[in-house]
Amino acid sequence: MKVHHHIRAFEQVLASYDGKLPLHRHLVVYFKQNKQMGSSDRRWASRYIYSYFRLGKALSDLPAIARLAVADFLCNNDLSLITQHVFPTADQHITASITDKIAIVKAQYPNFQLKDVFPFSKELSEGIDQQEFLLSLFTQPDLFIRVKETHLPAIKAKLEEAGVPVKELSDTTLALPNGTKLEQIIDDARLYQVQDFSSQKTGNYFKPKPYEYWWDCCAASGGKSLLIHSLEPKVKLLASDLRETSLGNLQERFQLAGIKDYQKKAIDLLQNNDQILHHYEFDGILLDAPCSGAGTWGRTPEMLYFFEAYKVANYAKLQMAIAENVVKYLKPGKPLIYMTCSVFKEENEDIVTHLLKNFPLKLESKELIGGYHDKADSMFVARLIKEQE
Repeated sequence: MKVHHHIRAFEQVLASYDGKLPLHRHLVVYFKQNKQMGSSDRRWASRYIYSYFRLGKALSDLPAIARLAVADFLCNNDLSLITQHVFPTADQHITASITDKIAIVKAQYPNFQLKDVFPFSKELSEGIDQQEFLLSLFTQPDLFIRVKETHLPAIKAKLEEAGVPVKELSDTTLALPNGTKLEQIIDDARLYQVQDFSSQKTGNYFKPKPYEYWWDCCAASGGKSLLIHSLEPKVKLLASDLRETSLGNLQERFQLAGIKDYQKKAIDLLQNNDQILHHYEFDGILLDAPCSGAGTWGRTPEMLYFFEAYKVANYAKLQMAIAENVVKYLKPGKPLIYMTCSVFKEENEDIVTHLLKNFPLKLESKELIGGYHDKADSMFVARLIKEQE
């Protein structure tokens, strides 16, 4: 039977994965090593493994295939062979709403608890709608692109012409189905930036002015640097990161975007960097801090499945240390923009409270951006102003 072929393929992929690599990278390697798998096999195996991890820690006492049947039912509106085989009562309800599906699962498996999917609810940041957030974990977020306002109508038309469903969320933001092959539709990659909608919203807190000198101190591949430059093209930038590979990616993206007035440095923010930055004073600092990434687990459900609660405290210590080491390079009266893609209070509000207690900073504004309303990630952002000492 074909269903047994599906089951065997899923079990083999699951057994091969230990959570150390991002799942999408692991699957690329796995499929290269198992070339006997056709395109249909790869598609179903990918769907099954992502659905499985979206169930988090719920129903952990069930066999893997039973858990998969439930997870795939909750995550999809078309019936899979495994769900049909293992959870046949789901057949007539496959297109029901997620809340109705939860009730159906609970009737079949009384031990099912939504809170077990994400068993860290007591540590959520203020402003999170716990029920909406938990339900969002069963849905793959959209792909978002940021474009210039003048280019948006033409890009939208081109995507629609290619048969891609497009939602216009703002004058500069389009939402597309995840997995859209943009490079096959839009020839000129300079016309857009892939960036989550919530990440784009953090730009409302930057408020850069022409010729100001800003530091993106955990720049990674430059998403926030590109965002601030789109808000104020005449801003001057220092982009730093610990990883040279990330800075290489940033340089490629800046070249593509035509940005030349910037510096990049490899800097370890856990060290004393006075020798490197002794003469630097910044008009603004972007600190997109390393974090648990819990606000992005809708995209990376394997992280939800493998995450261990003790890691939140480790990230919080790292965030405090980095923030403490960068504040001194900020001019009085100027902003530190503290950001994470976490939904944990310990990484968000608690870090802000620590900074307010220990440094001459005042809180101007803060927000937990709940991306689950837009099929986007969730992010925290706070704008802190340095006072005269």
